[in-house]
Amino acid sequence: MVCFHHDRHEDSKDFFSLEDGVMFCNDVCSIMEFLDHEYNPDQWRLFIDSSKVSLKVVLLHDGNRFPSVPLAYAANLKESYESVLGKIKYDEFKWKLCGDVKVVALLLRMQLSYTKYCGFLRKWGNQDKKNHYLNKL
Repeated sequence: MVCFHHDRHEDSKDFFSLEDGVMFCNDVCSIMEFLDHEYNPDQWRLFIDSSKVSLKVVLLHDGNRFPSVPLAYAANLKESYESVLGKIKYDEFKWKLCGDVKVVALLLRMQLSYTKYCGFLRKWGNQDKKNHYLNKL
């Protein structure tokens, strides 16, 4: 039957909210219990991925014993990453962060606009042009 899974989201929709164009999990502990995942914040890491058109935030289990858990999604995000972290209550859980260099740099406020290479790599490369790998490309 094709429509069997059409309403499978109904059981978990109360764990998510839509606010300012961001769909996010409003109760991490309850969604973990619902998914029957052992939940210890020290055993999960927050993975953030972004592109020009979307932002995705998921929890990944250390050791991959459990599937990833989606925490937030936004398309055409005009807000800052800090507002998304606030919505998922990052300050309460303090998950380890993982992501690409661009996302980590933005979260650490190292760079607020896009460049091909992060500022610290460009500066280092300018000081050591002879040995830097970017100049060997």
